[in-house]
Amino acid sequence: MSGLKERIAAGLEAVRARSLAYTDLDDELLVRQHSPIMSPLVWDLAHVGNYEELWVLREAAGLAPLRPEIDEMYDAFAHPRGERPELPLLSPDEARAYIARVRGRVLDVLDAADLSAPDPLCGGGVVFGLVTQHEHQHGETMLATLQLSGHPGPPGDGGPLPPAPPRRAVPRAGGAAEVLVPAGPFVAGTSARPFAYDNERPAHRVDLPAYWIDRFPVTNGAYAAFTDGGGYDDPRWWTARGWAWRTRREVRAPLFWTRDAGGAWWRTRFGRAEPVPPDEPVQHVSWYEADAYARWAGRRLPSEAEWEKACGFDPASGRARAFPWGDAEPGPEHANLGHRLSHPAPVGAFPAGASPCGAEQMIGEVWEWTSSWFLPYPGFRAFPYREYSEVFFGRAYRVLRGGSWATHPSAVRATFRNWDHPYRRQIFAGFRCARSAGPDEEG
Repeated sequence: MSGLKERIAAGLEAVRARSLAYTDLDDELLVRQHSPIMSPLVWDLAHVGNYEELWVLREAAGLAPLRPEIDEMYDAFAHPRGERPELPLLSPDEARAYIARVRGRVLDVLDAADLSAPDPLCGGGVVFGLVTQHEHQHGETMLATLQLSGHPGPPGDGGPLPPAPPRRAVPRAGGAAEVLVPAGPFVAGTSARPFAYDNERPAHRVDLPAYWIDRFPVTNGAYAAFTDGGGYDDPRWWTARGWAWRTRREVRAPLFWTRDAGGAWWRTRFGRAEPVPPDEPVQHVSWYEADAYARWAGRRLPSEAEWEKACGFDPASGRARAFPWGDAEPGPEHANLGHRLSHPAPVGAFPAGASPCGAEQMIGEVWEWTSSWFLPYPGFRAFPYREYSEVFFGRAYRVLRGGSWATHPSAVRATFRNWDHPYRRQIFAGFRCARSAGPDEEG
């Protein structure tokens, strides 16, 4: 195999090991639906194999289907998650056998593929990157399901954090350590990165006025001040839809938070109760909650263009970086990614991952809500299928950026766009705030 093929094969092996580790559970836990908003874990396991069969074996290689009778069952659009437990799903053993069979043929296709051919799916190994990222995304979904189930789940890989940096200013109640992003244009999105999704394309120029953005994500301690200060009781801080959601659901705090008899906050993390660490980024908050906090703090959520410029734009070179620190792939000193820990790291833990403007931990830790709806970029073209992005465009989904501690490094970058309903809280989501710069602050 060539060097590129070896890297692709190693990536396929690593993602499959992750999927199998997350589903190394009793059959009863795999087939149970732990939440109506999530699929049974065994559905995710077979789905990633069916997706891989569809795109590598059938679309790219033109091979005959292995199990065409299961296609509809594992089509994410054919059956809502709440209906999937009633389907005649493959058993855990059948699912493992099926995905192993698919993978064996995929490796044969990879070995014979001409990755230099000018083919939109096979050229450069694009289709293999597509299925690898897709499976990693389902790995994060599996972790969210395990968190909802209360199962301990697999531990992180135990990799140590970088040495603690000297104590620096961190976000505080009602305020923030913030950095200025000067006015001017930058190039958002990408037209060059081969494994970028269609919704990240094409690259296009965006001109923004100057603004301030938090150096770090909002912490648990800062968010607790909002909660303890009556933030959930005051409709002034909430949009009309957000207040209706909060009232109807009787939401009083981030998901998995509870208060003890002494007034201290605790959280349940993979079935274990523990005090809420004040210096970690808050997670499991909806867009409605993030927006309400920002209003309470006298600030706002950044647009996704503001977020991306703060994350990747280098004013010294005038170009956009793949990551805040540059174009090098994420290393252990840069970010908390790939289930290294089973939770966000304390703010300030990764100074080597800072962006040119000085914002930190924009990659990893928590997905960060933005103020933007999920809409296409100018010149958008669906590839390789409409259902990945196009059918979700509109004013139903808000954009999240940056990835979380559970996101694999291959499935995140400065241009990566995630999206979800503004009321979703099971995802590993938090936020940081922004504000517009005044005329005397524009740098």
